[in-house]
Amino acid sequence: MNLLEAIVLGIIQGITEFLPISSSGHLVLLQNLFGIKEGNLFFTEMLHLGTLVSIIVVYINDVIKIIVEFFKLIISIIRGKKIKSLNKYQKLGLFIILGSVPTAAIGLLFKDFFESLYSSMLPIGFAFLLTGLLLWISEKRAFQKKGMKNMTSLDAILIGTAQGIAIIPGISRSGSTIVAGLLRGLNKNLATEYSFLLAIPVIFGASLLGIVDVIKPDTQVLITLPLFIGVITSTIVGIISIKFLINLINKNKLHYFSYYLWILGIIVILSHFI
Repeated sequence: MNLLEAIVLGIIQGITEFLPISSSGHLVLLQNLFGIKEGNLFFTEMLHLGTLVSIIVVYINDVIKIIVEFFKLIISIIRGKKIKSLNKYQKLGLFIILGSVPTAAIGLLFKDFFESLYSSMLPIGFAFLLTGLLLWISEKRAFQKKGMKNMTSLDAILIGTAQGIAIIPGISRSGSTIVAGLLRGLNKNLATEYSFLLAIPVIFGASLLGIVDVIKPDTQVLITLPLFIGVITSTIVGIISIKFLINLINKNKLHYFSYYLWILGIIVILSHFI
């Protein structure tokens, strides 16, 4: 892989991982329609780690507070202190763990089924249409009132379930979780924040398992300049994409992505029959 290919793939990863247009769906689309290859598996997993860094950079203050407050909570429980109420960051930490459970369960139970969907463009085209519809409905029909104080365990479980379903190529992870949050009544800031924070353990876990699976005793992995540049590119573009999406959501423009996905979905479906 040369430097230009690494930069292009880093840009694609950084954009599609966070904008609600499905990174997996676009990856398959690029491979099948334009002949752009993803490169080796190790490179792919490292690009995902690059986008993980993007989330941490944007939400660094929240991440630090969640970790600190969560350990304070654990220490208090160990010491037998009575917990009267949880603060925002302790609650967020617990809800991130809770939301990750259905995501992991769905991924493990239906892994073979989801992987089979990558072999055809037709289901991906319909998935693009569905993602667009969900984005449009969420902005037009959602009642956005609930803050962290009113968020419930059921909210976390349902949003985590939506994240698990988003393993389907063409279904956006960020789109599905933000939509689920909005439809559950979370305000825009909380729905967006929880969506991205919930992605941290999932991306980290999936990337770690992927790297472990790729790196075997008889496999030689080289840390090359294209690899380094690709990861840096995915991180920088990922940061820009997250901030861009947050801005659009605050301006009630999430539905803009619907029109793009509907057009793309129709083109993909028609191309299957032509």
